[in-house]
Amino acid sequence: MRAGIELGGTKTVVAIGNERGDVLEEIRYPTSDPATTLNRACEWIAARGDPKSIGIAAFGPIVLQKNHEQYGRLLATPKKNWQGASICEPISRTFPKAKLALDTDVNAAALAEARVGAGAGVDDLVYITIGTGIGAGILTEGRLLHGTLHAEFGHLKVPREPNDAFAGICPFHGDCLEGMASGPAIAARWNESADRLPATHPAWELQAWYLAHGVLSLVAIVAPACVVIGGGVAQVEGLHQKIQTQLCRLSAGYFPLVEDKNFIRAPMLGQQAGIIGALILCDL
Repeated sequence: MRAGIELGGTKTVVAIGNERGDVLEEIRYPTSDPATTLNRACEWIAARGDPKSIGIAAFGPIVLQKNHEQYGRLLATPKKNWQGASICEPISRTFPKAKLALDTDVNAAALAEARVGAGAGVDDLVYITIGTGIGAGILTEGRLLHGTLHAEFGHLKVPREPNDAFAGICPFHGDCLEGMASGPAIAARWNESADRLPATHPAWELQAWYLAHGVLSLVAIVAPACVVIGGGVAQVEGLHQKIQTQLCRLSAGYFPLVEDKNFIRAPMLGQQAGIIGALILCDL
């Protein structure tokens, strides 16, 4: 038996499944405080058996170095009561014999889309999620990329659109990519949530401008074969093509890979990418 936990800033998904990432049974509930959220996950799993392995896909920033004394603890998150909380300790306490595999939620989604989703068979892939925040999971030569911390793509500083006077909403950096193009940034800029803006609204050309600059940085640094862009904000019709068009303009012929009309892709796994990735993490 293997289990997966996708710990998001808004919701938590817990599932049992197999090595292919097939979800056999799952539960979804709002993410509240650490003890309540993680204890509920453990109780649900324990009611279904004793897992040999548990894959955990968590929001961040989180310490992923296994030899670090703070391994599995959240850092400077704006999520109330979660800063400094340990993800692994309550789970390993409940399941002392289970192997735990921990990574970020966006890395898990990248792994899932590369194995069984929009990038199936691709070893060099970036998955970007745009929602409450902006994050990126990077798969290079089939391995998830980490440094001393995981990638913090959303806090990349990108050039401002020349006529844009919006201050940005990131509490740490103001006008970083997340501060300019996340779901809350769209709502603050236009006084309307992203899901209520029609595809013809000028918000989406501006959104594509910022996201294309962010993607260009990833292209220059890790040279992915494709970029999958998901999350709630990315569901608007035509946004992927707008980003592709802006990216080709910015590339100016220097990065031939981005000229492929299928370079920017919509996800295939939708809202299941994170939990499928959590189940697949058990084998890494």
